[in-house]
Amino acid sequence: MSGEGVRIVLTSLFTTSLIVANLTASKIVQVWWFTFPAGTLAYCITFLCTDLYSEFFGRRETELVVLAGFVANLLMVLLVQVAIIAPIAPSQHEYQEVYASVLGPTWRIVLASMVAYLVAQSHDVWAFHFWGRLTKGKHLWLRNNASTMISQLLDTVLFTFMAFGDVMPLSSLLSMITTLYLVKWLVAACDTPFCYLGVRVIHQLTGLKPIWIREVRIK
Repeated sequence: MSGEGVRIVLTSLFTTSLIVANLTASKIVQVWWFTFPAGTLAYCITFLCTDLYSEFFGRRETELVVLAGFVANLLMVLLVQVAIIAPIAPSQHEYQEVYASVLGPTWRIVLASMVAYLVAQSHDVWAFHFWGRLTKGKHLWLRNNASTMISQLLDTVLFTFMAFGDVMPLSSLLSMITTLYLVKWLVAACDTPFCYLGVRVIHQLTGLKPIWIREVRIK
């Protein structure tokens, strides 16, 4: 596999995970005492993809991937809205309300999701490279976790306050933020072995070395 192939695979995984996260977010899952949107795991995968992309292809290219994901998400929302308002066949008329309620989130939640996404993903890319430069490309676990965990916190706080700030009491908002962030934090901590595995697989398949090594050689 070439470097271009890796770019395509990572971008595809990133975009697919992002769209799935938004399409499945309307279902609320409960595991033990944790309650969170069903799309949480898919959304956490997007941070793993951008970390791997950043590791090999740098900050500027990764920012373009984040922007591409934003455009894809906008397109998904628009196409879903078109599908909802399109005339339904008489044989399926009874399902229209269910279809619209599952796939048609409120515009306020969509806006909150978009803003939180741009801020969190942009911070993740910046922080990953900040820690990479600070450690001279060492300690992948540090830049993977330090970037993702803070970015997930930003995403959770921004989304919760923008989507529900004036319709829920502060105590409920803080409880929602705490629960959702704990789930994201656990997922982020568990993705570190997959980050190391991804770096190793990409290197073995393509011969590519992390950008930190290439920058040192250029200097």
